[in-house]
Amino acid sequence: MVMLLYIYIYIMSHILHTSISKTHYPSNLILSAVAELKVYLWTMASRPGALTEWPWSSLGSFKYLLVAPLVMASMHSYVTAEDEEKDLGRLAIVALMLWRIVHSQIWISVARQRTAMGRKKIVDKPIEFEQVDRERTWDDQIIFNTLLMYLANFKLPGSCRLPLWRLDGAILMALLHAGPVEFLYYWFHRALHHHFLYSRYHSHHHSSIVTEPITSVVHPFAEHIAYTLLFSIPMVTASLCGILSIVPVIAYMTYIDFMNNLGHCNFELFPKRLFHLFPPLKFLCYTPSFHSLHHTQFRTNYSLFMPIYDYIYGTTDKSSESLYERSLEIKEESPDVMHLTHLTTLDSIYQMRLGFPSLSSHPLWSRSPWYLSCFMWPFTLLLSFVLTSPFSSRTFVFERNRIRNLTIHSHILPKFAFHYKSQCHHESINNIIEAAILEADEKGVRVMSLGLMNNREELNGCGEMYVQKHPKLKIKLVDGSSMAAAVVVNSIPKGTSEVVFRGNPTKVASAVVFALCQRGIKVVVLRAEEHSRLVKSGVVKKNLVQCTSNYYSPVVWLVGDEIGKEEQMKAKEGTLFIPFSHFPPDKLRKDCFYHSTPAMLVPKSAQNIDSCENWLGRRVMSAWKVGGIVHALEGLEEHDCGNTRNFFRLHAIWEAALRHDFTPLPSPTISSLI
Repeated sequence: MVMLLYIYIYIMSHILHTSISKTHYPSNLILSAVAELKVYLWTMASRPGALTEWPWSSLGSFKYLLVAPLVMASMHSYVTAEDEEKDLGRLAIVALMLWRIVHSQIWISVARQRTAMGRKKIVDKPIEFEQVDRERTWDDQIIFNTLLMYLANFKLPGSCRLPLWRLDGAILMALLHAGPVEFLYYWFHRALHHHFLYSRYHSHHHSSIVTEPITSVVHPFAEHIAYTLLFSIPMVTASLCGILSIVPVIAYMTYIDFMNNLGHCNFELFPKRLFHLFPPLKFLCYTPSFHSLHHTQFRTNYSLFMPIYDYIYGTTDKSSESLYERSLEIKEESPDVMHLTHLTTLDSIYQMRLGFPSLSSHPLWSRSPWYLSCFMWPFTLLLSFVLTSPFSSRTFVFERNRIRNLTIHSHILPKFAFHYKSQCHHESINNIIEAAILEADEKGVRVMSLGLMNNREELNGCGEMYVQKHPKLKIKLVDGSSMAAAVVVNSIPKGTSEVVFRGNPTKVASAVVFALCQRGIKVVVLRAEEHSRLVKSGVVKKNLVQCTSNYYSPVVWLVGDEIGKEEQMKAKEGTLFIPFSHFPPDKLRKDCFYHSTPAMLVPKSAQNIDSCENWLGRRVMSAWKVGGIVHALEGLEEHDCGNTRNFFRLHAIWEAALRHDFTPLPSPTISSLI
């Protein structure tokens, strides 16, 4: 770390001075192999070697501040320098850093969407939060390479004020990569699989059996030092020969990133005809399935990007071609259950599973991170416009889960929450939902659950509109209201005798209030119009009381997301706010407790849970989504949506969820409330 700090200080002082002066395998085999592999990797990775941790690991997201002064100084130098003194190469380092980040993120999003579909998938095994957390440092190597490029720009002969293009330099770099780089990497990689180096370094990379594009660059710091020295051979040699230029450097770094990401994407994309037209290609370019075998077999397929050295030295896996062909034959799977949700805030595009893994693996924030608000807003607006443009008129899959014998796909409807609140967007939203239902029905999907605002009464009558329009639907629509109401009712502490109600009397709210009144619990409604609507919805007047004075003594409040600061401040100290709405209310009281929106913990056997559902915690699923899954697990043959209000079935629905190993969320500490 001292050495790196010295390099960094040296670069900074120099730049300031210059600027101032001027497999899809059989399930039983893969599961047993993976089980043994995990034990092996755990023991092997328990002895980290020297320089395992990155020097700036403690900085978190602030690690980009290391390159910020260099970036600003480069831009300032280019703007203020005379024309003959301008160094376009130094400015290109900034562009290359940004391009590499964007390029990798594109691979992340595409790979996650493709593997969720299941088409041409290689290894059919889930990814868990443990792997996501381990791989969140994928961009460290970009920062490291950027620092070293600045150092080379200042000190390496022939690397300052580079021309835009030189053909001889590009040819030399290509030849050096195909020869020395690929050869040296092959033997270095084989050495990393020796017990001594593997247990201290390389086992960290192989902890990810099911790979994602960013798995390719998740290595200990010491390994990246070696890789950087290796990949710099073509560029340093061209620089010393005086024939280095900007475009070949950017192209070479892009090629390395592209091939790295391609080899770890876990879906096959090379068509057969490519190898039929040019058979030697199999020696010059690996495929995702070729490298996937290295992560499952360990002792084969060591090559970097060109498998020729594996063929020469006899380390090619015998099943490479058969796995490649089998992967190409894998069709897009048809799920048993489909859950339809949508985007919430503008910044939620980063938190969904196809966005940033480090963000999607944590609950959606109540306030966006500073770097999104300050630096990403132009890209946020652009991406939001693209996603919600008229060309985005259909849903797309973003997540695939397995619970028991069910395959569950989650689809995103490309609209934000504010679109649902605007009447002018209702027709287009309903058209997209209807098209998704009909497509799912044609594919043989058994159940579709409508999440978030896709089941609003004002939008489509909680799904009733689609059932009436298409009475011959085989797919069963579930709006999830019954399960959400059951979760809310069972979240109320035992011994509660009265509660306060404040919020829009939705279908969920009506079912909750009805169930509480049936239990003899007094429900005090704060607003007259809400009391009137609850009565009209079928709630009996017994135990339903309209608040006629400032009566705020109950310490349990049932609230929608409409509750504001003024009403929250009237609650007693220690009040428990239990939301019945999709969206959580603002947490304005530090002396009160806030329960989660209706949700349950998924069964321990649930697979491929590697992202958080909006503001919910890890391995927590919204009640609306749980409702659709339980509906399918129970084999129910009727719709559960629209005007049907299963007031008397809440207990049965709750018991069914528990029977299938869904568990309630722990309640906030409220022992002193009752």
